[in-house]
Amino acid sequence: MADKREERPAHPLAQPRPRQGRRPLPPGEQFFTPGATGLRRKVERRSAAPLVFLFQLPRWIAPVVLVVLLLAGFAVSSFWGGVAVLPVIGFVGWLAYMSWPSLGAGGRLLRVVLLTFLILLAADRFGVF
Repeated sequence: MADKREERPAHPLAQPRPRQGRRPLPPGEQFFTPGATGLRRKVERRSAAPLVFLFQLPRWIAPVVLVVLLLAGFAVSSFWGGVAVLPVIGFVGWLAYMSWPSLGAGGRLLRVVLLTFLILLAADRFGVF
């Protein structure tokens, strides 16, 4: 009976999978805006490495960190709440700038409203209002 087990191949799910260190970049997308000049070109070139780094992280890391910082900004009604919201403003603003050329009017409006809300939240925590 032991001989039959050795002859039969293992189930595909029972075999060890090759360890992949990093996710491959998504196919078919252009990394830079075609025909970009000036500031956009510089920002896209400097943003390439951070974008690849973020893509290599587990997908849940960036949203969890941003939500924790935003919740801290809501919960702490002092200077430190404003400090917690600043990285969220920077990250959302950076991604909004990077995705701006490919967005329609609705997407652009949503990003402007979100950034306005975050800036007002930070200003409130810093005591401007």
